[in-house]
Amino acid sequence: MNLRLVCRLLGIIALLIGGAMIFSLPWAYPQLGYRRALEARPDEFEWGGFFGLLGSMAVCGVVGLLLLRLGRGSESAKLFRKEAMAVVGLSWTLATVLGALPFLFAGTRLGSASDPHEFGPRMTVIDAMFESQSGFSTTGATVISNLENTHVIPHCILFWRSSTHFLGGLGIIVLFVVILGQGSAGKALMRNEMPGPSKEGSEARMQHTAWAFAGVYCALNAVLVLLLMMFGMSSFDALCHSFGTMATGGFSTYNASLGHFDSPAIEYTVTLFMLLAGSNFTLLYFALVRLQPGRLFRDVEWRVYASIIGGATLVVLAVGVSGGDFINLGQGLRYGLFQVVSVITTTGFGTHDFDAWNNFGRGVLFLLMFVGGCAGSTGGAIKVIRHILFLKILRLEVELSYHPSVIRPLRLGGEPVEDQELRRSILVYFCLILTIFIFSWMIVVALEPDATWESTGGDVGHKLIDSASGGAATLNNIGPGLGTIGATRNYGHFSQLSKALFTVLMMIGRLEIFAVLVLFFPGFWRAR
Repeated sequence: MNLRLVCRLLGIIALLIGGAMIFSLPWAYPQLGYRRALEARPDEFEWGGFFGLLGSMAVCGVVGLLLLRLGRGSESAKLFRKEAMAVVGLSWTLATVLGALPFLFAGTRLGSASDPHEFGPRMTVIDAMFESQSGFSTTGATVISNLENTHVIPHCILFWRSSTHFLGGLGIIVLFVVILGQGSAGKALMRNEMPGPSKEGSEARMQHTAWAFAGVYCALNAVLVLLLMMFGMSSFDALCHSFGTMATGGFSTYNASLGHFDSPAIEYTVTLFMLLAGSNFTLLYFALVRLQPGRLFRDVEWRVYASIIGGATLVVLAVGVSGGDFINLGQGLRYGLFQVVSVITTTGFGTHDFDAWNNFGRGVLFLLMFVGGCAGSTGGAIKVIRHILFLKILRLEVELSYHPSVIRPLRLGGEPVEDQELRRSILVYFCLILTIFIFSWMIVVALEPDATWESTGGDVGHKLIDSASGGAATLNNIGPGLGTIGATRNYGHFSQLSKALFTVLMMIGRLEIFAVLVLFFPGFWRAR
């Protein structure tokens, strides 16, 4: 393990994160226009948030320079797989710690779910780490109530909170590859940075993929900002919600999320862009830039992805209208389609309290939490391609049990899959995800007293279901869950240990799972 090389690369990432904080500073000035905020004067400069960001930038600079100093002499060193995995895992840990500093230095508070005028206690270190990891992992889970109150969270810190979505959605490592052009190093880094089983190609192709991903991502962000402003959002709200949409993150500037605007135009626009954000960005590049939409529609993963969305929407619509959850078909389509796309893409925005739906509709959303978007998208969760491969492998194994002499190749889109290790890796992945989910579920149930539910007016009888949804929502980078962490609530009432567990789950869900687990094996850190 070349630790000097790892330190040098981490130092560059620390400086990039500190530099990104600059864009949040101007929002401390009232001249840029405030949202309607409780307990705040429209001409009040946010000194706390401003100096909190400056202090955080200084720490990022010091940490970055120290790491660069430790990495001196590694400029010409070659980045191998072990170093790449170390950089990916440690960079997200470093980003979480550095990204938490503005919340702490600015004195951000938790607010109160019961009183919009109550500031609540200050964030603890774990609270800030939870919020930072939720942003960078594009989960969108939050511990903060009263987002509209600038005494709870300053305007400029709220922008930084959404900016972590932009950085996380683009991918710190993808950004790194684009800016520095890492060649074979970039190929090794991106293999662990962008979860999914099919990311092979030459170094030049990997570099091109990074540029295509970044270009399409930034362009779609810009288009969405303009559309949201055209439909009545302020520039601040449009930027923050665009970051949350294209990163499939879900951080909003309002407690009611997008439901605050009560605008069908905004909701359908965001639905379309969430759908795009959950698609493979390389295919979007060919469809939107090279005007070859056929490549997108011919892709087996995208067709299954679109079919799941269509089927789930029809089920939610039919059950919701017949059960009285929706007044009519128009309202059912508006709320049902939005929520289905929001959950399957792991965005987590809300326009309607889906936790008030009937049990069947809520069950559909819970199952969608484990699906995810396409490989090469900003979406989290397992990914559609893994489900396709898992079902194909299962079919072949069943066939092999009664026809042991017949060996059929694994095919995807009509083409044979040559990777002999793929079957094992897919099965191991599903087993690991299931094991982590079950153990985290049991731990949360054991850690949380009944008072956690009683304090929020929740039903203690739903403790098992709510804890399961919390594990699923954080492990799959959804954000909101069911019950006490439903669409209109947050994670602020959980114990510090549970929040720490959720923080780890968000990181595992965002990265290739093995890129996180290997960090805990002593043999990984030994020299070759």
